[in-house]
Amino acid sequence: MTKIKAIFFDQDGVIIDTERDGHRVSFNETFKEFGYDVEWDVDYYHELLQIPGGKERMKYHLQKRGFGKPVAEEEVDDLIKALHKRKTTLFIELIESGKLPLRPGIHRFMQEGMAAGLVLGVCTTSNERAAHAIAYNILKDVQFEFVLAGDIVSKKKPDPEIYNLALEKTGLKPEECLVIEDSHNGVLAGKAAGMHVVATTNHYTEKEDLSAADIIVSCLGDPDGERGVMTKGDLPGYDGVLHVAQLMKYFAD
Repeated sequence: MTKIKAIFFDQDGVIIDTERDGHRVSFNETFKEFGYDVEWDVDYYHELLQIPGGKERMKYHLQKRGFGKPVAEEEVDDLIKALHKRKTTLFIELIESGKLPLRPGIHRFMQEGMAAGLVLGVCTTSNERAAHAIAYNILKDVQFEFVLAGDIVSKKKPDPEIYNLALEKTGLKPEECLVIEDSHNGVLAGKAAGMHVVATTNHYTEKEDLSAADIIVSCLGDPDGERGVMTKGDLPGYDGVLHVAQLMKYFAD
């Protein structure tokens, strides 16, 4: 019997529903500040989310639709870096303002993980500053063993590199680790690393193919708040609130 010893969390869409009302809004404000006639609406941003990484999304948009005025090829890399740096600052300010709440059940779930003596880590392609703002400020009462973010790995999800790095840092076996993800690419990354995966859906990922996950729920759920709906998995006693102890038993069995 293999015992779960660690839980690794994606950030965007798992800890905070940041994509639609956080990252997208910050990108649009940045484009405006730099004088570019670019605005990513909700549906188009869903398309862009299929491309891992904010800098990569801007390059894709520049190539496909342009920024409304010419950008010399030799200026692209520096421009994208400058845009992304400003966008990250705006995003962090938005996060620290408290306007974007934690997703239902995530704080409770992390506390249950700590109480069970599990190693907790964050594995995200989001910028390191943004990841630290959430992990060490908003979730300052949660003890994370590590926060792996941004360019710490060369390959983005669905490549498993970031989860393989988590394994190296903890010295654990893949089957001893549980991943909480929300997207198709994230689920594939966790499974490619050989880990158990629970997917929690949101506005952008509820229609994605998450079938590779072991369990799929709409959110982790809170006893006195929003409860989740399970669309894949068979947990005895599940009532809309997913508990760490349930998952430890489920994956041990």
